[in-house]
Amino acid sequence: MVLTILNAVKRVLVGRPFRTDRMAHTLLPKRIALPVFASDALSSVAYAPDEILLTLALAGVSAVAFSPLVGLAVMVVLLTVVASYRQNVHAYPSGGGDYEIANVNLGKHAGLTVASALLVDYVLTVAVSMSSAATYLTTAIPSLHGQQAAFATVGVVILALVNLRGIKEAGSVFAVPTYIFMASILGMTAVGIFQALTGQLGQAPSAAFTIVPADGFDEGLVGLAGAFLLLRAFSSGAAALTGVEAISNGVPNFRKPKSKNAATTLLLLGIIASAMLAGIIYLANATKVHIVLDPATEFLLNGSPLPEGYIQSPAISQIAQTVFGPGSIPFYIVVAATGVILVFASNTAFNGFPVLGSILAQDGYLPRQLRTRGDRLAFSNGVLALAAGALVLIISFNADVTKLIQLYIVGVFISFTASQLGMIRHWGRELKLVRDKAVRLRVIKSRTINMIGFGMTALVLVIVLITKFEQGAWIALLAMFVLFLIMWSIRAHYDNVAKELAVDEDSSPRALPTRVHAVLLVSHVRKPVLRALAYARASRPSRLDAITVDINEEETAHTLADWEKLDIPVPLTVLASPYRETVTPIMEYIKNMRRDSPRDLIVVYIPEYVVGKWWEQLVHNQTALRIKTRLHFEPGVMVASVPWQLKSSEEAKKLQDIQ
Repeated sequence: MVLTILNAVKRVLVGRPFRTDRMAHTLLPKRIALPVFASDALSSVAYAPDEILLTLALAGVSAVAFSPLVGLAVMVVLLTVVASYRQNVHAYPSGGGDYEIANVNLGKHAGLTVASALLVDYVLTVAVSMSSAATYLTTAIPSLHGQQAAFATVGVVILALVNLRGIKEAGSVFAVPTYIFMASILGMTAVGIFQALTGQLGQAPSAAFTIVPADGFDEGLVGLAGAFLLLRAFSSGAAALTGVEAISNGVPNFRKPKSKNAATTLLLLGIIASAMLAGIIYLANATKVHIVLDPATEFLLNGSPLPEGYIQSPAISQIAQTVFGPGSIPFYIVVAATGVILVFASNTAFNGFPVLGSILAQDGYLPRQLRTRGDRLAFSNGVLALAAGALVLIISFNADVTKLIQLYIVGVFISFTASQLGMIRHWGRELKLVRDKAVRLRVIKSRTINMIGFGMTALVLVIVLITKFEQGAWIALLAMFVLFLIMWSIRAHYDNVAKELAVDEDSSPRALPTRVHAVLLVSHVRKPVLRALAYARASRPSRLDAITVDINEEETAHTLADWEKLDIPVPLTVLASPYRETVTPIMEYIKNMRRDSPRDLIVVYIPEYVVGKWWEQLVHNQTALRIKTRLHFEPGVMVASVPWQLKSSEEAKKLQDIQ
């Protein structure tokens, strides 16, 4: 009954299953693929500028003026990576992305390292995006402040349910809000620039606040500490690059021509994300947006600390308030669109993680349950695994974006760097095989782009590792290492099992057991036992025994009397049980049989009840379950369950037939 109810709930939430031949109908056109695969990178403008401003603020107000230079450096890296990945999707359109490139060109260890980094980063993408979305929600409704973790948790659950319904259906849900977000940010940027050019642009709500520099930065960005802080701000702003790799992993989900459509989507992503990031950082600098880690101790207003209860708003929220006015309709549109896109940004991970998990499962590095598609042709188990990992992080870090983002970026730049190095080797092999001059020039061009991409991403990776290690990046690296070991162990297990189960000379299909010895387990002489007896006799074993365990002398005597009364032509053996155990005497009996006749096949027939209500399962079949579990560890022993359908099972069967 419980299973039937759960199945009905599943149909309501997920929908009816799709046939495999509907797979072609789930492929995405570019207009849907852009919001599905690029929402993570596009939405990063909601928190990447904040992290740049927050980091620079450690050195005081004067250091914040360097934010446009840091933003420009991030945009250069972003466009370079986009250009590099356009080469990737043409060369490796199968959907393996960075993992496949590293695995093929750099070896299994490199491939598994990239896979570990990507899986961890996908989980962090969901956690960071949802936590940031919850922060924007509390900005719009200050009374909800402090409940970010709860709202982020609900968001992850809802997004997982949407993705369980299928990728195309999820894409249709996400398309409109994503385009509204792009239009609102670009529109706000255009209005803000116009106001700046005409002298009408005001100042942000935090512009009047004085920033108290952290210890060691009293003189601003000077010396080695200042340079280190600039690099740290750059590494935080590099969050804008997360999600770029998702398109290369999702090429199989595009409509034909797949590679061309994926490359076009990447180009659109690069142009739009760069324009949005440039606009936000320019307006943040022009309106003098100030953001700090702890407003209560790092902000001063007219030389005094801020009033208690002050809630710091994100950069986009402050800019929208300055450009459109607090409480205006455009202000709420910008804030709402930003909050929604941050929720949907997690969808990039919900598309990338399950696909990569499926490929790794096919290669034997993850459990095979992740390999197959679910009812709606999505990789359902991968969706659930990603949601579970994100929920753990959100709850553990209380949805604190600043803390979570320190774990971020590392994984994605490991995969960026490895894939670019792999592509350089790929094009090097192609050059040795190609003779046509035009083709050689095209290969050289692609290799040059990937070489530039490798140099830039490797440099950023070093910066990220140096600047973020102590802030929390070590946790992400540790998680990658643990995941690497787990996947390597799973592959070793599958390889050992395959070797153990391989057919050899000793496992010839012509080899037969000497005899078949059937054993019938008897508790009481009832219809299920008689049915099991009939099945055992119908199999014509070499020998058939019935056994019962003497737990209660009176009940055992009653069972023997009933057995004799029916004149059953099979001997019933009574097993002594001085400690009133059922399983142990049966196991000793079976082991003695195996010891006396090691080449015999022993088939144990166990009558079982088929019930229709969940609580009935608790009061039936428990002893049978324990016996079966123990027997499964005995070589040369087979277990035959003989079902007897109780009346309650008929109602459950009718409900299942309806489903």
